[in-house]
Amino acid sequence: MMKQGGYNVAVVGATGLVGRVFLDIMQERNLPVKSLRLLASARSAGKHIRVGENDFTIEEATPNSFTGADFCFISATTEVSREMGPVAARAGAIVIDDSSAFRMEADVPLVVPEVNADDLASHKGIISIPNCSTTPLVMALTPLHKVNPVKRVIADTYQSVSGTGTRAVDELKEQAGAVLRGENAEADVYPHQIAFNVLPHIDSFLENGYSKEEWKMVQETRKIMHEPDLPLSATCVRVPVMVSHSEAVHVELTEPMDVNEARRLLAQMPGMCVQDEPNDAVYPLPVEAAGRDEVFVGRLRRDASHPNSLAMWLTSDNLRKGAALNAIQIAETLIERNLV
Repeated sequence: MMKQGGYNVAVVGATGLVGRVFLDIMQERNLPVKSLRLLASARSAGKHIRVGENDFTIEEATPNSFTGADFCFISATTEVSREMGPVAARAGAIVIDDSSAFRMEADVPLVVPEVNADDLASHKGIISIPNCSTTPLVMALTPLHKVNPVKRVIADTYQSVSGTGTRAVDELKEQAGAVLRGENAEADVYPHQIAFNVLPHIDSFLENGYSKEEWKMVQETRKIMHEPDLPLSATCVRVPVMVSHSEAVHVELTEPMDVNEARRLLAQMPGMCVQDEPNDAVYPLPVEAAGRDEVFVGRLRRDASHPNSLAMWLTSDNLRKGAALNAIQIAETLIERNLV
Protein backbone atom coordinates (compact mmCIF):
# COMPACT_ATOMS: atom_id res chain seq x y z
CA MET A 1 0.00 0.00 0.00
CA MET A 2 1.33 3.40 -0.95
CA LYS A 3 2.21 5.72 1.89
CA GLN A 4 -0.50 8.34 2.33
CA GLY A 5 0.63 11.63 0.87
CA GLY A 6 3.58 10.09 -0.93
CA TYR A 7 7.25 9.66 -0.10
CA ASN A 8 10.07 11.90 1.07
CA VAL A 9 12.80 11.67 -1.56
CA ALA A 10 16.44 12.76 -1.48
CA VAL A 11 18.53 12.82 -4.67
CA VAL A 12 22.33 12.89 -4.34
CA GLY A 13 23.99 14.01 -7.56
CA ALA A 14 20.98 16.01 -8.72
CA THR A 15 23.05 18.30 -10.98
CA GLY A 16 24.75 15.51 -12.94
CA LEU A 17 23.62 14.01 -16.25
CA VAL A 18 21.88 11.05 -14.62
CA GLY A 19 20.45 13.19 -11.82
CA ARG A 20 18.78 15.55 -14.25
CA VAL A 21 17.35 12.67 -16.29
CA PHE A 22 16.13 11.10 -13.05
CA LEU A 23 14.17 14.24 -12.16
CA ASP A 24 12.61 14.30 -15.64
CA ILE A 25 11.55 10.64 -15.47
CA MET A 26 10.26 11.09 -11.93
CA GLN A 27 7.85 13.66 -13.32
CA GLU A 28 6.96 11.61 -16.38
CA ARG A 29 6.08 8.52 -14.33
CA ASN A 30 4.40 10.42 -11.49
CA LEU A 31 6.47 8.88 -8.73
CA PRO A 32 4.44 9.67 -5.57
CA VAL A 33 6.71 12.30 -4.04
CA LYS A 34 5.64 14.21 -0.93
CA SER A 35 8.86 16.17 -0.50
CA LEU A 36 12.01 16.43 -2.59
CA ARG A 37 15.51 17.32 -1.44
CA LEU A 38 18.16 17.86 -4.12
CA LEU A 39 21.74 17.31 -3.01
CA ALA A 40 25.15 17.66 -4.65
CA SER A 41 28.71 18.73 -3.88
CA ALA A 42 29.58 21.97 -2.13
CA ARG A 43 30.52 23.35 -5.56
CA SER A 44 26.90 23.05 -6.75
CA ALA A 45 25.21 24.10 -3.52
CA GLY A 46 23.03 27.16 -3.98
CA LYS A 47 22.22 26.49 -7.63
CA HIS A 48 18.57 26.26 -8.63
CA ILE A 49 16.82 23.50 -10.57
CA ARG A 50 13.25 23.57 -11.78
CA VAL A 51 11.31 20.32 -11.31
CA GLY A 52 7.80 20.45 -12.68
CA GLU A 53 6.27 23.73 -11.53
CA ASN A 54 8.64 24.23 -8.61
CA ASP A 55 12.12 25.65 -8.17
CA PHE A 56 14.50 23.82 -5.84
CA THR A 57 17.76 25.01 -4.33
CA ILE A 58 20.62 22.50 -4.42
CA GLU A 59 21.95 21.69 -0.96
CA GLU A 60 25.35 20.27 -0.10
CA ALA A 61 25.11 16.55 0.67
CA THR A 62 26.15 15.93 4.28
CA PRO A 63 25.54 13.10 6.76
CA ASN A 64 22.63 15.17 8.14
CA SER A 65 20.81 15.41 4.80
CA PHE A 66 18.65 12.29 5.09
CA THR A 67 16.50 12.75 8.18
CA GLY A 68 12.95 11.71 7.34
CA ALA A 69 13.77 10.47 3.84
CA ASP A 70 11.94 7.37 2.58
CA PHE A 71 14.06 7.01 -0.56
CA CYS A 72 17.58 8.20 -1.28
CA PHE A 73 18.73 8.01 -4.89
CA ILE A 74 22.48 8.36 -5.35
CA SER A 75 24.13 9.01 -8.69
CA ALA A 76 27.51 10.52 -7.91
CA THR A 77 30.99 9.09 -7.47
CA THR A 78 31.71 5.73 -5.89
CA GLU A 79 33.36 7.57 -3.00
CA VAL A 80 30.22 9.63 -2.36
CA SER A 81 28.10 6.47 -2.43
CA ARG A 82 30.37 4.73 0.07
CA GLU A 83 30.20 7.75 2.38
CA MET A 84 26.53 8.71 2.06
CA GLY A 85 24.80 5.41 1.31
CA PRO A 86 25.21 3.76 4.73
CA VAL A 87 24.42 7.06 6.48
CA ALA A 88 21.17 7.44 4.55
CA ALA A 89 20.23 3.81 5.22
CA ARG A 90 20.84 4.24 8.95
CA ALA A 91 18.58 7.31 8.85
CA GLY A 92 15.77 5.07 7.61
CA ALA A 93 15.88 5.69 3.86
CA ILE A 94 15.95 2.98 1.23
CA VAL A 95 19.08 3.78 -0.76
CA ILE A 96 19.02 3.07 -4.50
CA ASP A 97 22.59 3.50 -5.66
CA ASP A 98 23.92 3.97 -9.19
CA SER A 99 27.61 3.38 -8.44
CA SER A 100 29.71 0.23 -8.19
CA ALA A 101 30.23 0.78 -4.44
CA PHE A 102 27.88 -1.95 -3.20
CA ARG A 103 27.01 -4.03 -6.27
CA MET A 104 29.01 -7.10 -5.38
CA GLU A 105 28.26 -7.12 -1.66
CA ALA A 106 26.42 -10.33 -0.78
CA ASP A 107 23.67 -8.63 1.21
CA VAL A 108 22.97 -5.86 -1.36
CA PRO A 109 20.49 -6.76 -4.12
CA LEU A 110 21.67 -5.86 -7.62
CA VAL A 111 18.46 -5.40 -9.55
CA VAL A 112 16.94 -4.95 -12.99
CA PRO A 113 13.22 -5.17 -12.15
CA GLU A 114 12.26 -6.97 -15.39
CA VAL A 115 14.85 -9.66 -14.58
CA ASN A 116 15.19 -10.21 -10.83
CA ALA A 117 12.65 -8.07 -8.96
CA ASP A 118 12.21 -10.84 -6.37
CA ASP A 119 15.70 -10.06 -5.05
CA LEU A 120 14.34 -6.77 -3.65
CA ALA A 121 12.64 -8.62 -0.81
CA SER A 122 16.03 -9.30 0.80
CA HIS A 123 17.25 -5.70 0.88
CA LYS A 124 18.73 -4.32 4.10
CA GLY A 125 18.45 -0.65 3.25
CA ILE A 126 20.73 -0.43 0.21
CA ILE A 127 19.90 -1.58 -3.34
CA SER A 128 22.29 -1.29 -6.28
CA ILE A 129 21.55 -0.88 -9.95
CA PRO A 130 24.01 -2.45 -12.41
CA ASN A 131 26.43 -0.83 -14.77
CA CYS A 132 24.70 0.73 -17.79
CA SER A 133 26.24 -1.87 -20.12
CA THR A 134 25.12 -4.80 -17.95
CA THR A 135 21.42 -3.88 -17.90
CA PRO A 136 20.65 -4.36 -21.61
CA LEU A 137 22.70 -7.54 -21.68
CA VAL A 138 20.81 -9.28 -18.87
CA MET A 139 17.49 -8.14 -20.31
CA ALA A 140 18.35 -9.82 -23.62
CA LEU A 141 19.78 -12.97 -22.06
CA THR A 142 16.99 -13.63 -19.56
CA PRO A 143 14.09 -14.60 -21.87
CA LEU A 144 16.37 -16.96 -23.81
CA HIS A 145 17.93 -18.41 -20.66
CA LYS A 146 14.53 -19.29 -19.18
CA VAL A 147 13.72 -21.71 -22.01
CA ASN A 148 17.20 -22.69 -23.22
CA PRO A 149 19.94 -22.12 -20.63
CA VAL A 150 22.80 -19.86 -21.66
CA LYS A 151 26.16 -21.64 -21.67
CA ARG A 152 28.53 -18.86 -22.77
CA VAL A 153 28.41 -15.16 -23.70
CA ILE A 154 30.71 -12.86 -25.67
CA ALA A 155 29.73 -9.17 -25.45
CA ASP A 156 31.51 -6.26 -27.12
CA THR A 157 30.23 -2.80 -26.22
CA TYR A 158 30.18 0.55 -28.02
CA GLN A 159 29.64 3.01 -25.19
CA SER A 160 28.71 6.69 -25.47
CA VAL A 161 30.63 9.52 -23.83
CA SER A 162 27.69 10.47 -21.60
CA GLY A 163 28.56 7.37 -19.59
CA THR A 164 31.60 9.32 -18.38
CA GLY A 165 29.70 12.51 -17.57
CA THR A 166 29.19 16.10 -18.62
CA ARG A 167 32.88 16.88 -19.10
CA ALA A 168 33.22 14.01 -21.58
CA VAL A 169 30.21 15.22 -23.59
CA ASP A 170 31.74 18.68 -23.73
CA GLU A 171 35.12 17.25 -24.72
CA LEU A 172 33.63 15.34 -27.66
CA LYS A 173 31.88 18.49 -28.89
CA GLU A 174 35.03 20.59 -28.55
CA GLN A 175 37.28 18.00 -30.21
CA ALA A 176 34.85 17.42 -33.10
CA GLY A 177 34.80 21.16 -33.79
CA ALA A 178 38.57 21.39 -33.59
CA VAL A 179 39.11 18.48 -35.99
CA LEU A 180 36.63 19.89 -38.49
CA ARG A 181 38.47 23.22 -38.33
CA GLY A 182 41.76 21.45 -39.02
CA GLU A 183 43.05 22.03 -35.49
CA ASN A 184 44.53 19.64 -32.94
CA ALA A 185 42.06 17.86 -30.66
CA GLU A 186 43.14 18.32 -27.03
CA ALA A 187 42.44 15.30 -24.79
CA ASP A 188 41.72 15.81 -21.11
CA VAL A 189 38.92 13.50 -19.90
CA TYR A 190 40.15 10.55 -21.98
CA PRO A 191 43.77 9.47 -22.56
CA HIS A 192 43.37 9.99 -26.32
CA GLN A 193 41.20 11.93 -28.75
CA ILE A 194 37.63 10.57 -28.74
CA ALA A 195 36.26 12.59 -31.67
CA PHE A 196 36.31 10.47 -34.87
CA ASN A 197 38.03 7.72 -32.89
CA VAL A 198 37.27 4.69 -30.70
CA LEU A 199 39.04 3.81 -27.44
CA PRO A 200 39.21 0.17 -26.26
CA HIS A 201 39.71 1.52 -22.75
CA ILE A 202 36.96 2.15 -20.18
CA ASP A 203 38.13 2.43 -16.57
CA SER A 204 41.50 1.10 -15.43
CA PHE A 205 43.02 -2.25 -16.37
CA LEU A 206 43.33 -5.29 -14.13
CA GLU A 207 46.14 -7.84 -13.92
CA ASN A 208 44.11 -10.29 -16.02
CA GLY A 209 44.12 -7.86 -18.95
CA TYR A 210 40.45 -6.91 -18.66
CA SER A 211 39.35 -3.40 -17.76
CA LYS A 212 37.29 -2.82 -14.64
CA GLU A 213 34.32 -1.98 -16.87
CA GLU A 214 34.60 -5.34 -18.61
CA TRP A 215 34.96 -7.23 -15.36
CA LYS A 216 31.92 -5.43 -13.93
CA MET A 217 29.86 -6.85 -16.78
CA VAL A 218 31.10 -10.36 -15.99
CA GLN A 219 30.46 -10.21 -12.25
CA GLU A 220 27.21 -8.26 -12.39
CA THR A 221 25.63 -10.46 -15.06
CA ARG A 222 26.43 -13.55 -13.03
CA LYS A 223 24.92 -12.05 -9.87
CA ILE A 224 21.73 -10.72 -11.47
CA MET A 225 21.05 -13.96 -13.34
CA HIS A 226 21.94 -16.14 -10.33
CA GLU A 227 24.51 -17.95 -12.47
CA PRO A 228 27.81 -17.53 -10.55
CA ASP A 229 29.83 -19.64 -13.00
CA LEU A 230 28.43 -18.32 -16.29
CA PRO A 231 31.30 -18.06 -18.82
CA LEU A 232 31.28 -14.49 -20.12
CA SER A 233 33.87 -12.30 -21.83
CA ALA A 234 33.48 -8.62 -22.64
CA THR A 235 35.43 -5.95 -24.50
CA CYS A 236 34.24 -2.43 -23.66
CA VAL A 237 34.92 0.37 -26.15
CA ARG A 238 34.24 4.11 -25.91
CA VAL A 239 32.84 5.57 -29.14
CA PRO A 240 32.13 9.16 -30.26
CA VAL A 241 28.39 8.97 -29.59
CA MET A 242 26.69 11.39 -27.19
CA VAL A 243 24.00 9.13 -25.69
CA SER A 244 23.15 5.41 -25.84
CA HIS A 245 25.33 2.34 -25.48
CA SER A 246 25.33 -0.45 -28.05
CA GLU A 247 26.49 -4.07 -27.78
CA ALA A 248 27.34 -6.91 -30.15
CA VAL A 249 26.39 -10.08 -28.28
CA HIS A 250 27.08 -13.73 -29.10
CA VAL A 251 25.15 -16.22 -26.97
CA GLU A 252 25.82 -19.96 -26.83
CA LEU A 253 22.74 -21.86 -25.64
CA THR A 254 22.34 -25.41 -24.37
CA GLU A 255 20.42 -26.45 -27.49
CA PRO A 256 20.03 -24.91 -30.95
CA MET A 257 17.32 -22.23 -31.09
CA ASP A 258 15.43 -21.05 -34.13
CA VAL A 259 15.97 -17.36 -34.79
CA ASN A 260 12.23 -16.77 -35.04
CA GLU A 261 11.75 -18.33 -31.60
CA ALA A 262 14.44 -16.09 -30.14
CA ARG A 263 12.84 -13.07 -31.78
CA ARG A 264 9.44 -14.03 -30.30
CA LEU A 265 10.89 -14.48 -26.80
CA LEU A 266 12.71 -11.15 -26.92
CA ALA A 267 9.59 -9.36 -28.19
CA GLN A 268 7.63 -10.70 -25.21
CA MET A 269 10.24 -9.52 -22.69
CA PRO A 270 9.00 -6.40 -20.82
CA GLY A 271 11.12 -3.40 -21.71
CA MET A 272 12.50 -4.93 -24.92
CA CYS A 273 11.72 -3.75 -28.45
CA VAL A 274 12.67 -5.83 -31.49
CA GLN A 275 13.86 -3.87 -34.54
CA ASP A 276 15.01 -6.58 -36.89
CA GLU A 277 14.43 -6.01 -40.59
CA PRO A 278 18.00 -5.47 -41.80
CA ASN A 279 17.10 -5.71 -45.50
CA ASP A 280 15.03 -2.57 -44.97
CA ALA A 281 17.81 -0.95 -42.88
CA VAL A 282 15.77 -1.47 -39.70
CA TYR A 283 17.98 -2.24 -36.71
CA PRO A 284 18.73 -0.50 -33.40
CA LEU A 285 20.54 2.83 -33.64
CA PRO A 286 21.91 4.83 -30.70
CA VAL A 287 20.58 8.13 -32.01
CA GLU A 288 17.07 6.67 -32.11
CA ALA A 289 17.37 4.96 -28.71
CA ALA A 290 18.33 8.25 -27.02
CA GLY A 291 15.42 9.52 -24.96
CA ARG A 292 13.63 6.17 -25.11
CA ASP A 293 13.07 3.72 -22.25
CA GLU A 294 13.30 0.43 -24.15
CA VAL A 295 16.25 -1.82 -24.81
CA PHE A 296 16.30 -2.31 -28.58
CA VAL A 297 17.45 -5.58 -30.17
CA GLY A 298 18.05 -6.50 -33.78
CA ARG A 299 20.44 -8.15 -36.27
CA LEU A 300 19.29 -11.50 -34.85
CA ARG A 301 20.95 -14.40 -36.63
CA ARG A 302 22.55 -17.77 -36.14
CA ASP A 303 26.16 -17.45 -35.05
CA ALA A 304 28.15 -19.13 -37.81
CA SER A 305 30.83 -20.22 -35.33
CA HIS A 306 28.67 -22.60 -33.26
CA PRO A 307 25.43 -24.53 -33.97
CA ASN A 308 23.90 -23.58 -30.59
CA SER A 309 24.77 -19.88 -30.78
CA LEU A 310 22.90 -16.73 -31.72
CA ALA A 311 24.25 -13.24 -32.49
CA MET A 312 22.41 -9.99 -31.84
CA TRP A 313 22.84 -6.23 -31.60
CA LEU A 314 21.54 -4.18 -28.63
CA THR A 315 21.13 -0.45 -28.08
CA SER A 316 19.70 1.49 -25.13
CA ASP A 317 19.82 4.96 -23.59
CA ASN A 318 22.48 4.64 -20.90
CA LEU A 319 21.15 7.61 -18.92
CA ARG A 320 17.59 6.28 -18.84
CA LYS A 321 17.28 2.49 -18.69
CA GLY A 322 20.99 2.24 -17.98
CA ALA A 323 20.63 4.37 -14.85
CA ALA A 324 17.80 6.76 -13.89
CA LEU A 325 14.82 4.79 -15.17
CA ASN A 326 16.05 1.55 -13.62
CA ALA A 327 16.38 3.29 -10.24
CA ILE A 328 12.83 4.66 -10.45
CA GLN A 329 11.46 1.27 -11.52
CA ILE A 330 13.06 -0.24 -8.42
CA ALA A 331 11.27 2.31 -6.23
CA GLU A 332 7.99 1.64 -8.03
CA THR A 333 8.41 -2.11 -7.51
CA LEU A 334 9.21 -1.67 -3.81
CA ILE A 335 6.02 0.39 -3.44
CA GLU A 336 3.92 -2.14 -5.37
CA ARG A 337 5.21 -5.02 -3.25
CA ASN A 338 4.87 -3.18 0.10
CA LEU A 339 8.62 -3.37 0.69
CA VAL A 340 9.10 0.28 1.70
